[in-house]
This record gives sequence, structure tokens and C-alpha cells, in this order.
Amino acid sequence: MSPLSFALPLVVLTSLLAGCARNVETRVAGDDDAAIDGAAARLEELRVRTARDDLTCDQRCAAATQTCEVSEELCALVDRHADRDDLPPRCAEGREQCSTARDGCTSCRNG
Repeated sequence: MSPLSFALPLVVLTSLLAGCARNVETRVAGDDDAAIDGAAARLEELRVRTARDDLTCDQRCAAATQTCEVSEELCALVDRHADRDDLPPRCAEGREQCSTARDGCTSCRNG
């Protein structure tokens, strides 16, 4: 077997494997589901934190700000999947939690 007859199939195979780079969507539903679950878990942690009675007003208001930021992050992810009926309630719960946290901050400040 000549070196050329061995090298030619190797070159063809390498060029086929390398090929052209494909433009692939980097966000898939599984990634969004994981991000939604992560945001929901962060909201739960914040809910537990803001339920404590020993927080200062500054701590309570900082947690409220974080709660609203995570809630909006969650809703942005939910909006990307308008075809799914199971996700909008999660957004609504997050926004309700944001509102409750803001009320707690306002009540604390207006004491």
C-alpha cells in the first residue's frame, strides 16, 4: 500500500470531521428549565430570609431588591416559552413575592 493511498482517506476524513462550523442555538429548553429552577430556588431562599424577624430595615430592603431582580429574571425566562402553560404561574408567584418583600421593606422603613 503506497503512502498516498493511506494518506488520502485520512485527509478526506479529517476534512469531513472538521467541516464548516455550524451556527447552533446556544439556549435550549433544558438550559432554560435549569435556569428557571435555579431562579425559583433563589426566590425560596430569599423568602425564607425575609421571613425572619431579626433583619434590619436595610437587610430587609436589600433582600426585597434581590427578590424583585430574581423575579424579573424568572419572568424573562418564562416569557421565552409562551407555549408552556406550566410556567406563567411561576412568574406570577415570583412577582407576588417581590410585592410582598417590597411591602415588608416599606413597612419597616415607615415603622
